[in-house]
Order: sequence, then structure tokens, then C-alpha cells
Amino acid sequence: MAAAQYERPARFPTTRWSLLDLIRGGDGEATRQALGELLGRYLPALRAHLTRGRGLTPHDADDLIQDFVAGKILQRHLIAQADQELGKFRTFLLTALDRFLIDRFRRAGAKKRSPGDANLLTIGDRDLALETARPPSDVFDVAWGRSVLAEALDRMHRHCETSGRTDVWGVFQYRLVDPMLKGAQPVEYEPLVERFGLNSPAHASNVLMTAKRMFARTLRSVVAEYCRDDREIESEIEELRQILARSGD
Repeated sequence: MAAAQYERPARFPTTRWSLLDLIRGGDGEATRQALGELLGRYLPALRAHLTRGRGLTPHDADDLIQDFVAGKILQRHLIAQADQELGKFRTFLLTALDRFLIDRFRRAGAKKRSPGDANLLTIGDRDLALETARPPSDVFDVAWGRSVLAEALDRMHRHCETSGRTDVWGVFQYRLVDPMLKGAQPVEYEPLVERFGLNSPAHASNVLMTAKRMFARTLRSVVAEYCRDDREIESEIEELRQILARSGD
């Protein structure tokens, strides 16, 4: 399983739970495609959890995820156990992966330790403190949050391109996106007026307000694809804000 395949998240599913229903319903090509689409949404965050949260090398993380998908998800039908009434699907998936990680290395024959070392696992020549390290879910949540943000930005960009509103995306990019993601200084309005054929700095400011509203709608539509109702959408958006604030984005 190549590391490159985790660089960008897959396109978000129509809805998370409708894909789960499809996966539970059969074993045909549509089911396999639905499973691939669903897992593609979460694999980058799971990989970040293993490499930055649990200390695995990228190669070991890829191998573990491949075995997890093959052994737990495909053969043991893990997805069928997910229940939207019991919590977030990403939490369900992360918990299952952590249990798989612990079982894998315990079965592989971790060195015998004193009772005081009971929470340590040996991975290669490294010790993994599963219960005393920084909560790895932080790493997972940040990777998940960034993937949501990236998807919303990508959708908005493509919409602006196809609808002939490159001015909206351009002003948004140079005033907000590049400073947020790249640490660039916000471009002043005057150069943007000239670049995008706007009437005045006030016009450029209004375009930015239009862009902000468009992004808010786009982000909401992305989040809505894996939520059940408006209340859960609002909760997820607020959680996303908190996650990205913690990560410094």
C-alpha cells in the first residue's frame, strides 16, 4: 500500500451512513466501491494517527492499515457493527484501529516486562507507551479537520472556476486562504482590484464577503454529507473550529 495514496483525501461520500447501509447490504461491485469511497475519506487521518500519534514509521503504518482493512473490515465485517446512534463513525474506526494495533504487537511477541511496564509495547527497537503518550486522537482529529477544510476549499475553488467567478476565489485566496495555510501576508485590496478587474477597494471588500459566505455554505455542505441532521451539522462545524484552533490553523 503506497504512502502516496494518502496524500489527498478521497472525495467525500454522498452521505457517510448511506454508504454504510450500502456496504451492509451486499457483496457486489457497488458494495466494494462504496467501501473504497468510505475508507478513502478516513485513511489519511488514520495514517497520521499511527505515524505522528503512535510513532510508527510510514511503512509500518501502511502495512498495519492494509492488514486492518483486509483482516477486520473485509473479512470480519467491522463496518456492519457501526451504529450512528452510538457516536461518530470516525471515533468508531479509530478505536477499532487502536485495538487492532495493540493486538497485533502483543501477538507478535512483545518482550516480557515487569508489571510496571505493562502498558509498553515494543515496535521494532522502540517502546510505545499506549496510555501515557499525548492523546493520539488529537493527531487524528487535526488530520481529519484539515481534510474537511481541504475538501471545502477544493470544492469552492472548482465552483468559482466553472461559474466564471475567479475574482471571488482570487480575492479569497490572497486575502484569507494563503495567509491561513501558507503564512503569507494578506495582499492589499488595490493590487487585487487591478488583477481581477474590480471597480474599487470597496468592491474587492464586498467580493471577499461574498467569498466568505460561499465558503461557509460549501463547508456546511461537506459536513452535512456525514451528519444526520442540522443539529449534528452545527456541532461538527463547531468541533472543527476547535480542532483547527488547537492545531494553529
